[in-house]
Amino acid sequence: MGRIGLLHTHHGAVETPLFLPVVSPTRQIVKPREMKERLKCKAVMTNAYLLLKRWFPKSVSQDLHQRVDFDAVIMTDSGAYQLLEYGRVHTDAEEIARFQEDIGSDIAVVLDVPTGDVDREQAAETVNKTLANSRKALEVVSHSRTLWVGPVQGGSHIDLVEYSARESSKMGFDIHALGSPTVLMERYLFPPLVDMICAAKMNLPVERPLHLFGAGHPMMFSLAVALGCDMFDSAAYSLYAKNDRYMTASGTIKLTDIRDFPCFCRVCSHILPKELKDLKPELRERMLAMHNLHVCFEEINRIKQAIFEGRLWELVELRARSHPSLFRGFARAVRNANCTEMFEKNTPVSKRRGIFLFDNISLNRPEVRAYMRRLRKNYSPPRGKSLLLLLPSIWRDAEAQKIKSSSRIGVLIGKKSTHVCYYGPPFGLVPAELVGVFPLSQSLSALGTTAYIDKVVEVVLDYLGVHKNYSTVIFLWPDDKAWRALAEACASAVRKRFHGVSVSVRKASSQRFPDDMRGK
Repeated sequence: MGRIGLLHTHHGAVETPLFLPVVSPTRQIVKPREMKERLKCKAVMTNAYLLLKRWFPKSVSQDLHQRVDFDAVIMTDSGAYQLLEYGRVHTDAEEIARFQEDIGSDIAVVLDVPTGDVDREQAAETVNKTLANSRKALEVVSHSRTLWVGPVQGGSHIDLVEYSARESSKMGFDIHALGSPTVLMERYLFPPLVDMICAAKMNLPVERPLHLFGAGHPMMFSLAVALGCDMFDSAAYSLYAKNDRYMTASGTIKLTDIRDFPCFCRVCSHILPKELKDLKPELRERMLAMHNLHVCFEEINRIKQAIFEGRLWELVELRARSHPSLFRGFARAVRNANCTEMFEKNTPVSKRRGIFLFDNISLNRPEVRAYMRRLRKNYSPPRGKSLLLLLPSIWRDAEAQKIKSSSRIGVLIGKKSTHVCYYGPPFGLVPAELVGVFPLSQSLSALGTTAYIDKVVEVVLDYLGVHKNYSTVIFLWPDDKAWRALAEACASAVRKRFHGVSVSVRKASSQRFPDDMRGK
């Protein structure tokens, strides 16, 4: 679901996926202007409720961009975080909406009621209050300059998330945002977070960007983007720095545990870990915050490049192995029926580069799943073919020419009744005439033959169950024990399932064809 988009605001267009550092109206360890100049930051987020109560209690004559000292895109939150933390805010949906528009917010969030970790009855109440606030806010704003964000609530109650998303999508919002993920992320509960994102994305207009509130750590950015999130905000870069925590793209390290910096940003390339530890707390916090910001922006750029190359899945697989809980979230995504439906529907049918397949979880890639589905539903073998000759998939490329040049195999292949297919990892079964179709020849696989036996058997049985024109099936295996085990497992399964089909298993190579295959 990852995509590169262009979001047009009053202060210019910004590219998504977009990371917005949260800047405090009261304490800025790294100035927004400095973020723009040193890190090419295009957008930041700040808290409109704190601005209303502390800086602009009587007048809104001052411009937000002047106050924050940032002449690019500013997104403002409505105070929902204070509502989650303290249980109440001293404003209402209409007042905070007018205020955000008056001070010139480029992107503004209506006053939502965060769900948090509550029972279903309380969760339903937060959803209904958020929807009511959304309607009230949209009635009092002009929509002339500000892009309005419609929050989706419901927490871990997936049916409520779906309902909230459907109702919110009927309103005139420009962007939607998934609320209440912070509690899950803080506790590393990534599987339910995956379900929440998927439920929201399935029920929102695809042309509207999806913002993920509080997506704090770069190690989960790629998974969120693959699930369809376009924007993120977080203050984690600063909060981590305050506690001497050093971000990397695959986790967080305590400063006291660092011997050598695994980074070469402006901070890490100009100071040693020991020197950073000895700095005064405020300066050390500032330098760590700068490094943490660098890691976040670098990961966003890495994700964009992966999308451009068609390699986002590989990046997600890599990042998922950063932490067991994150891997469980990734595994949930590839097994969630709604997620896999979205993945397959939105993944391009061809890409700039081939795909890499590492293990069984790679077989859930949308490209692989789409091939399996299309083989079953869209493919028809050539007419008049009654003999299915199954060659090992390792013979598809250079070996294929040697096979055809072998007189005995060539004779068999040359028969009008013979249909040649290749069996084995990673695609199970590939008709010879489809070998050049993406991604069949545009892939590199590390899948072992033995570990993949059950899947190959499943695909072969499914193929023969759909196409009943074959009276004879011949499995050839090279001089390799693993391939022999695979061929015999497939043949045994075919014999049990299809009693009227003659099945043979023979050892063969591109250079020699068994004598007892003559005349078959």
